[in-house]
Amino acid sequence: MSIAADLIRGHTDAIILSHLIHRDSYGYEINKSILGRSDHRYELKEATLYTAFKRLEDAGYIVSYWGDEKVGARRKYYSITPAGREAYEKQLSEWLATRNIIDKLLGTEDSTL
Repeated sequence: MSIAADLIRGHTDAIILSHLIHRDSYGYEINKSILGRSDHRYELKEATLYTAFKRLEDAGYIVSYWGDEKVGARRKYYSITPAGREAYEKQLSEWLATRNIIDKLLGTEDSTL
């Protein structure tokens, strides 16, 4: 079963913020996590990911800094801000309310699908 990207696309910011709630991270690692958490059914395109980082940083929801790797390429890390945590909680609440409505409209609120 493939997941329609259109259903997920509007939640890119919340998905990224949910990853950063747990710890600072960099683009490749976040995308790898999204791929793994979706059982390899969804992956953000690199352009989409970095556009979202820019949007989140401009909004004050995340900040970036350069890592000090001793081996390999230098990585740009992202960290969630207090405003980002608030934005994530709001987006999560909106998603849960929306999911509840969709479940009711589709008659799946009691389903274990």
